[in-house]
Amino acid sequence: MIEFQPGKYRRTIIRLWRFIGIGLGLFILYIVAVSFNFFWLFGGMPDLKTLENPKSELASELISEDGKSLGKYFFENRTQIDISQISPNLIDALVATEDARFVNHSGIDPRSLLRVFKGVVSGNSSSGGGSTLTQQVAKNLFNTRSEEFEGLLGKIPLVRIVIAKTKEWVLAVILERKYTKQEIMQMYLNTVSFGNNTYGIKVAAKTYFNKEAWDLNVNEAALLVGMLQNPTLFNPLRFPTNALNRRNTVLAQMTKYDYIPREDFERYKEKPLGIDFTVEGHNTGLAPYFRESMRGYLKSWVKMYNEEHDMNYDLYTSGLRIYTTIDSRMQRYQEEALTEHMKEQQRLFDEHWKGRNPWSFDNGKEIPGFLTTAAKRSPHFISLKRDLGEEEAWKVMRKPYKMKVFSWNGEKEVMMSPLDSIAYYKRFLRAGMMSMDPRNGHVKAWVGGINFKYFKYDHVKQGSRQPGSTFKPFVYVSALDKNFLTPCDHVTDAPIYFGPSDGVPGGWSPKNSNNKYSYQSLSLRQALGKSVNTVSAYLIKMVKAKTVAEYAHKLGITSKLQEVPSLCLGISDVSVFEMVGAYSAFANGGHRTEPMTILRIEDRYGNVLQEFFQQQNQEISENMAYNMLYLMRGAVEDPGGTAGRLRQYGVTDGNEIAAKTGTTSNYSDGWFMGMTQHLVSGIWVGGEDRSIHFRTIALGQGGRIAMPAWGMFMQKVYKDPTLVQYRKEPFKKPENYVRECGGVSTDSTDTYVPPSRSDDEGVLF
Repeated sequence: MIEFQPGKYRRTIIRLWRFIGIGLGLFILYIVAVSFNFFWLFGGMPDLKTLENPKSELASELISEDGKSLGKYFFENRTQIDISQISPNLIDALVATEDARFVNHSGIDPRSLLRVFKGVVSGNSSSGGGSTLTQQVAKNLFNTRSEEFEGLLGKIPLVRIVIAKTKEWVLAVILERKYTKQEIMQMYLNTVSFGNNTYGIKVAAKTYFNKEAWDLNVNEAALLVGMLQNPTLFNPLRFPTNALNRRNTVLAQMTKYDYIPREDFERYKEKPLGIDFTVEGHNTGLAPYFRESMRGYLKSWVKMYNEEHDMNYDLYTSGLRIYTTIDSRMQRYQEEALTEHMKEQQRLFDEHWKGRNPWSFDNGKEIPGFLTTAAKRSPHFISLKRDLGEEEAWKVMRKPYKMKVFSWNGEKEVMMSPLDSIAYYKRFLRAGMMSMDPRNGHVKAWVGGINFKYFKYDHVKQGSRQPGSTFKPFVYVSALDKNFLTPCDHVTDAPIYFGPSDGVPGGWSPKNSNNKYSYQSLSLRQALGKSVNTVSAYLIKMVKAKTVAEYAHKLGITSKLQEVPSLCLGISDVSVFEMVGAYSAFANGGHRTEPMTILRIEDRYGNVLQEFFQQQNQEISENMAYNMLYLMRGAVEDPGGTAGRLRQYGVTDGNEIAAKTGTTSNYSDGWFMGMTQHLVSGIWVGGEDRSIHFRTIALGQGGRIAMPAWGMFMQKVYKDPTLVQYRKEPFKKPENYVRECGGVSTDSTDTYVPPSRSDDEGVLF
């Protein structure tokens, strides 16, 4: 029989407690050493300021004036969301799967750690992980495993993991003391990765199901939570079977912890994944050309703001919220209208040039070496030539390979060489269109091209082309404002000659579009409405090109203008952006209003960093502005007006529209400018190169190649009951306006007959 020895038992207990005490003391010393980076062995920890204001990389977002997201600037596509905007289904799935005791522990869950220890000892890897949600927040939010927090011991692989885990424990405890459980849950869901460059639950819900986080049902929530364990392995696009099995595991966990009944689990697990994948990238979404145009400005603004306020904001990571003037409805309508119109124009263009290449001289003959020259200018060839030499570069340029290309019937995969690709894309017509509210300068819609993914060049602001006859209103307003004529005066359609005394040594006499002169007495409204070149030439001969350029500049044209007589026919390149801004002065009572694209910029917390306000200057009188609207209405309302075909779109009934078409030499550029009381729009259509164009005025004039897009766009605007502020109505007439022609006016109607020459030399514009 073994005799019990109390003293020996007591000594064993004392030794055990001493061992535990020493171990606990050493553990505390280790925690302190890690926390304070003893002898630089363990690496630093986030400071108190960082812990109190944790930051993750957040995409900056462009927001329309009506509150819709237009797109983002990001390295990691991440957008914050409040916990109140997240579906309870997702919260339940997350807690049941990742941290069932989330509401009970204080950052570290001893039960989970014990479960992991048992799993390691028994070899059962399915026993689950030991990291709590709070620890995962610490790891995701503060990036404790990065080189920034790596000490001398961090170079040792296993030791590095132990130290990182320790830091996460310490941070988890601190986070639990500083934040509520809801705040920690919110941090977690805003920082985790769901694969496919998708971060945070708001972006994940939009990417995988095309819905808001609040609208996620049980199955959708379970799938997203299941992905968190391994976003690659459980990617529903690449590994749908894995994703389905993992989703059902999450559903089983939700059943285990009584979040869903057993009978619902049996029903849910039989349902398909239901993916509605929507990639959110720089090439997708509304207004991609606008977003890209704003990128450069916003980067400059951020740099300037940081310098002035000693801040460290970043466009791609600081989560700025940029509120724009764009209206998402009008933007969508304009994109739809331009797509519909350009698809038809491309069909006509392809038929027109069937069997021939469209790059040609004025006589219709193909330009030799056109593609070779274009290829030599391409960035791809320049890069190949630098790396391989010219001979090898050409071999690569001529070698076909499989590639995806744009077509109006959808993206298609073809075998094509880079040289073939240049030829293929040169055949496409391009376009740019913009709309602006003249009252406040707010740009409402901006479409810079036919497809941003394949055609990055922005034809609204980046590109400039000859405006043709859309420049004529600046000639007319110069003559009227300088009191050379009144709106009711008449001018005879007869040849006008410019010689050496006019600054044209070789002489020049412009022709009308039909190469004829009617010798009729035309009112200014008739002349502008029919776009008679000789009348514009007569006006610029009176007021001089320098005066016309000055008026164009003060109304909003910023490009350099050639101060020569042919300026009256629009020979100097300008952008759609400039033209819309300048025309808006006519619709805004003579006030030049700078086009405005941004309303305000806020930080991620909603603090306003800067507000932007309109800039207006009175450049012509209110009466003069209305005179110009009256004259330009002739293009729509009067017989023979170049914009008369707008009636077929149903936008003219009960409405006043001031408009101007424009067609440049050889139909290289087609323009249309359309104004209603509260909306000014401009559109340009043409080839990438001026040598690519229609060959006949029937197909190439601005009234055919550009104007229909405006009609389709305004159709959609007028049909939208939420856009009543842009409804059909007359222009606002000045209170004291008395000058009306057509039998009402008492003003002079004298006919001015310009001198003419028999030698009708010149070119057609």
